[in-house]
Amino acid sequence: MTVTTPNPNDAGSGAAVAAPFPEAPLTPISPWGKARPHVGDRVFRWLANGSGLLLVVVIGAIGGFLLLRAIPALRRNRENFFSYGGNWVTTDTSAMHFGISDLLKVTVFVSAFALLLAMPVALGVAIFITQYSSRRAAGPLAYAVDLLAGVPSIIYGAWGLYVLEPHLRPVATWLNRSLGWCFLFAHGNTSVAGGGTIFTGGIVLAVMILPIITAVTREVFIQTPQDQIEAVLALGATRWEVVKTVVVPFGWSGYISAAVLGLGRALGETVALLIILRGTQAMFGWSLFDGGSTVATMIAGAAAQFDDQYKAGAYIAAGLALFVLTFLVDALARGAAAGSRWGAR
Repeated sequence: MTVTTPNPNDAGSGAAVAAPFPEAPLTPISPWGKARPHVGDRVFRWLANGSGLLLVVVIGAIGGFLLLRAIPALRRNRENFFSYGGNWVTTDTSAMHFGISDLLKVTVFVSAFALLLAMPVALGVAIFITQYSSRRAAGPLAYAVDLLAGVPSIIYGAWGLYVLEPHLRPVATWLNRSLGWCFLFAHGNTSVAGGGTIFTGGIVLAVMILPIITAVTREVFIQTPQDQIEAVLALGATRWEVVKTVVVPFGWSGYISAAVLGLGRALGETVALLIILRGTQAMFGWSLFDGGSTVATMIAGAAAQFDDQYKAGAYIAAGLALFVLTFLVDALARGAAAGSRWGAR
């Protein structure tokens, strides 16, 4: 369709010129005066809403299943499930003794230690790749870091126990001799032959979560508006000042979210820590040189007892506690990320 418009230079002449673009089709109008959305838009909205609802239903179903399977064992438990930290006694299913106090302590402690090691390294790698490295070197470097995520957990566990642990013993001895007055570096309880320590397990776990934190942080930093970077450079700022005043504040919420993803990965890690920590009968004492079991390694190590609903229910109860802990950590981190975005504004 060609639309003719009057020429202002030929007023009164009746001359007309063709519009440069064809007229767009009109959007159907509903009887209430609002434009009706396209069929594709409605389908996409239904799919998006349905996917979100399905995810909520699946998470709720998982939690409900764990709760239903754990209740029979919890009813037969003779100890406080949240405060008891002794040995698990599930042989007599009529009078069971189990609790997650020490398991949660070890889980949180080793995960926090790994996160403390991985976050600064991941931030530095992401800054270097996005701001300092050349394009030719940035691709292979990012690819090499991402490859760490593809190494199986059992390989990390064997490497940590048989390769890394012997090399860390002199470091652990020096830390214990120099900083033994601090509970973090006091003598541990690793009396089990061939077992590793939280110190070794935390370092291995830090390597395992490093690619997750680095990849997400790198992708966020890449999205920093280029005009803001060029404006700060035009004012005479150095490259480090650009990173400090523009790049890091812009991507801080993404960095926190990446750290939460890494923490979730650390809380649920099983095989590598099962090989390294090798549970001990001694009570956990908040030392990096302790051994012990996390919630996940305790469940994996007791797979032979899953033939009985009450014995299995005790470990399912521990899994439910880990499920809730991960959910709460994710919720707190989302609040922190939202707060950092609000502060950046």
